Amino acid sequence: MRFKIHVTIAKAFAGDVARGTLRGAARAALNHESAPAPGELTIAVTDDRALRSLNRDYLSRDVPTDVLAFPSSEVNPETGAHYLGDIAISCPRAQAQARQGGHPLSAEVQLLAVHGVLHLLGHDHARPEEKARMWAAQAEILRHLKAPITGPAATHRRRARRMNKNR
Repeated sequence: MRFKIHVTIAKAFAGDVARGTLRGAARAALNHESAPAPGELTIAVTDDRALRSLNRDYLSRDVPTDVLAFPSSEVNPETGAHYLGDIAISCPRAQAQARQGGHPLSAEVQLLAVHGVLHLLGHDHARPEEKARMWAAQAEILRHLKAPITGPAATHRRRARRMNKNR
C-alpha cells in the first residue's frame, strides 16, 4: 500500500464522521501532490477543547480552530515509510461550518482533511500567493472527489457577493 492513513474518531462523533470519507480525502490529496510513498499519517477527529489546547500549546493561540496539522519528517526504520504527520479536526467546528455553508458535514470533513494534508506536505496560506496555490490545489482535489464544495464556505459567500456586485 502506498499510503497508510490512521484515523481516530472520538466516541462522541463516531456516528457523524465516516473513516472512509477521511481516508479518501487524504489519499486524494496525497496522490494529487505526489507525496513520498510509502507514507503514513494520522487524522484525529475530536472536539473544540482538544483543538484549543493543541492550538495554545503548539501555536500560542488560545482559541479553538477547525483543523490543525503537525508535519513530521520521520522515517520508519523497519518499513522505510515516511511519517508525514498528524491532523486534528474539530467535529463541532466542522458541523457549525457545514451548517453555515449549507452543505453536508461529510463535505466539510473532506475539505478539512484535504486542507490538513496539504499543510503536512508544505502548503501554507500566510501570504496571498501561497494561499492562491493552496486554495487552487484544494479545489482541484475536492472536484476530483466530486465534493459539493471546493473551499471554505466563507470563500464561496465572498465570491458570490463579488459576482452579484459585478452584474
